[in-house]
Amino acid sequence: MNILVTGGAGYIGSVTVEQLIEQDYRVVVIDSMERGHKKAVHPDATLVEGNIGSKKTVADILRNYDIDAVMHFAADSLVGESMENPAKYFHNNVTCGLTLMHTAAEHGVKRFILSSTAATYGEPNEIPIPETHPNAPTNPYGESKLMLEKILKWFYQSYGMQYTALRYFNACGASKRFGEDHDPETHLIPLVLDAATGKRKFISVFGDDYPTPDGTCIRDYIHVIDLAKAHILALNTDGSGIFNLGNGQGFSVKEVIAAVELVTGKKIAVKIAPRRAGDPARLVASSEKAQKELGWKPLYPSLEDMVGTAWKWKCANPEGYKDK
Repeated sequence: MNILVTGGAGYIGSVTVEQLIEQDYRVVVIDSMERGHKKAVHPDATLVEGNIGSKKTVADILRNYDIDAVMHFAADSLVGESMENPAKYFHNNVTCGLTLMHTAAEHGVKRFILSSTAATYGEPNEIPIPETHPNAPTNPYGESKLMLEKILKWFYQSYGMQYTALRYFNACGASKRFGEDHDPETHLIPLVLDAATGKRKFISVFGDDYPTPDGTCIRDYIHVIDLAKAHILALNTDGSGIFNLGNGQGFSVKEVIAAVELVTGKKIAVKIAPRRAGDPARLVASSEKAQKELGWKPLYPSLEDMVGTAWKWKCANPEGYKDK
C-alpha cells in the first residue's frame, strides 16, 4: 500500500512515517521544509520538497507513486500565532488543505486521514470531552481544522473518499530515531527538559490558583508513537468518522515538572507568573470511541514514560537535528 504523508519531516509526521515503514508500507513524504527537518525523514521514505497547495506537485506524486491513501499532518499549529495572523492559518491550513483533498479525490484516492485537534471544541462543557461535544473553536487554528473536517465530510458524501479525523491535544515523547525540535518551542515538556539541561534558567508557570488539585492547569498528553499507531489503525478502518485521542485523565503543569525532575534527576527552577488569558483549567479528551471502534490503546500512558523517551532523545540529540 502506498501512502502519501504530508508534513512527514515534522514531529508527529516523522514518527508516523517510521511506524508505517516498520509495518512495510511504502511512503512518500511531501514537506515544504519551512519547519520540517530533512534528518527527520526516514531513509526508506521518498521525500518530495514541495507545497501541498501546488495542485501540480500533489497530482504528480499521486500519479507517479500510485498513492492509495493520504495522511495529512502539514499545517500551521501555533494558537497564539493564529490569533495574530489568521489569514496565514486559513490560507495554509484551509486553502492549501482543500487543494490537497480535491486533488486526492480527483485521482481516486479512497482514504484520507486528517491530523486534527481537540481545539475544535473550544471551552469545554464537560471533562473528559466526548466527540459529541459542541464545536466552538476559540482561535483560528482550531477553526481551520474544523473547516477541514467539514470539507472531508462533504467529499465523502460526494466523491466517496473515506476519511478519519483524529482530534488530540499535546503530542509528546520520542521514538529512538525521531523527536521534538521546534523553533520556536512552545510545548511544555521540551521546555522543562531545556531547564533540566541548563539551556533555560527557569520555567514560568502561568497561574497556580486554578480549581485543580495543585492549582495548575491540567492538559492531555499523548505519546507520539501512540498517535502514530492510531493513524495507522484509522488507515485500515472502513467508513468515516471523527475520533478523540486522549489519556483520559490529563496531567497538571506541576505534575509534568515533577516527572521531569524524577526522570532527569535535576531540580527545575520555577517562577509563578500571571494566568494567560483564555487558558481553561482542564482540557482532557475522552478516547473511549477510538479504543472501542479503532482498537486503539495507548502503549505509553505513564507520564514518566512519555518524559523518559523525550529525555533519551534529547540527550542523544542535544541540539536537535542541527539542520536549520
